[in-house]
Order: sequence, then C-alpha cells, then structure tokens
Amino acid sequence: MAEFYNYNGKFYQQGDFFISPDSRGFRYGDGLFETIVMKNNKLRLGSFHFERLSAGMKLMKFEIPKLFTAEHLENEVLSLCRKNKLTNARVRVTVFRGDGGLYDAQNLQPNYVIQVWQLPGHVFQLNENGLVIDVFPDARKQQDIFASIKSANYLPYVMGALYAKENKLNDCLILNSNGYIADATIANVFLLRNSVLHTPALSEGCVAGVMRRFIIENASVIKYEVSEKVVKIADVEQADEVFLTNATYGIRWVKQFRNKVYGNSQSAVIYKRLMDLLNN
Repeated sequence: MAEFYNYNGKFYQQGDFFISPDSRGFRYGDGLFETIVMKNNKLRLGSFHFERLSAGMKLMKFEIPKLFTAEHLENEVLSLCRKNKLTNARVRVTVFRGDGGLYDAQNLQPNYVIQVWQLPGHVFQLNENGLVIDVFPDARKQQDIFASIKSANYLPYVMGALYAKENKLNDCLILNSNGYIADATIANVFLLRNSVLHTPALSEGCVAGVMRRFIIENASVIKYEVSEKVVKIADVEQADEVFLTNATYGIRWVKQFRNKVYGNSQSAVIYKRLMDLLNN
C-alpha cells in the first residue's frame, strides 16, 4: 500500500487511526465502494465508476452535498496518486455514513476514504494460467434492489473467497436465492457458447460490474452477441469457454469448473479487442 491515504479530503499516513468505533460503516457495513484502475495518470472507465457510486449512494439514501461530485472525487484521487508518486495505481474509494445507532444516524452525509496501491504490470495481460473455480455452497445472494451495488455488506463474497482459498480454488461462483449463478467473489461471469456471450442479468442479483457494462455496450465492436439471462450451473458445465471480468484485470479466463476443462482461444481474442478499445 502507498504511504498516504485520503480521509474526507485530508492526507494521512498509513497506520494513522481515523475511524470511530461508533461509525455506522464499521458497525453495520453502512457504505459502498469502488475499485478503479489508473493508468498513465488517467482513470480507466472513471465515468462508469462514478455513475455507479452516485446511483448506489442515492439508493442508500445518503444526503449528498452539492460539492460531492464525480469531478471532485476524481481530483481527490489524482491528488492522492501524485502525493504517493504513482502514475499507475489500483484505487479504492470507500463511502460510508458517520456515527450513530441503527435508528439514530447523527449525519446522513458521506464520509470517504481513498486508498491507492502500485499497480503491477501483469494486470494488463491475459492470465497465462487459467483459473480453477467452483460454486460456493454456503450462502445465497438475495435478488433485491441493493444486489447490483458494491456494498460494504460483502459477507457472501468474503466467505466465498475464504472457501476458495481453503479449497485451493482461484475463485468461487455465488448463487442467487433461486440457485442460479449471480456472479463470482470479485468478478462478473461470462460464458461463451456457439459464439454467443451469456452473462447473468442484473435481475439475477449480480453486481452491476463496470467491465461487464463495457463489454455489453461494446458488443458490436468486439463482434460478439451478448445475452443477459438466467445462467444455471449446467450452463457453465456446457459452455465452450468461461471468463470472469472486473475493472482491475479486465478478463481472466477459466481453465476448469469441476470436471469441465476449457480453452481460451476466443477469450484471448475478446481480451485483445477490449484492451484495444480501452487503450484508445
């Protein structure tokens, strides 16, 4: 992690304690976050991230000050990166409510923390070794109005990641309340079958991923039809190829799901076309 972070517009050194034990963010996970890539001093898909953050804050009934804009946050991010002498970085913007109990929030306006890390060069490359994944069996994600945001209430994903580590997996698929695929612990899911990309619809409880949105909006450019639908475990087993997407890595191809083994020839083509678009 870099030497400095930003808390409510001021720089602090790593290790400085700032959060109150009465914070609703700490007590209840009353907040949300974005993870953004900065490459060559530019935020990748920054407008998508700030749109999702703003939509999530409105949904969670934050009182948003007029000055708390996408432009303000972007300037704060870039200023922090300069302070840490970073031109390529992974950025996390966390927004949370302040002190108070469940029924007596003292202030509904947002607090925020911005953290940055040096971004390794390999995140801009397609993974050489395919991922090994399975289903997380111990929790189901609800299909409600909050399912699509990057909420600090992250327990199914946290436990899914622990399950993956314990079972020597690279990631786990998270099921929704109907037993269908929602997403993975840190990514959205795409299946390729008969030259069509299939991904769980937002109604299936997946996070409204930034890279997911970018792929869907640029389907004609990458020359693949995209179908948002119900995705079952059997669909994963019958797919020609599978890949996971998020804002940091773009695409990571899956080598194995249970007993099914996949290649990555078409995933590699899609990855190259996406990177060409992102880097233009």
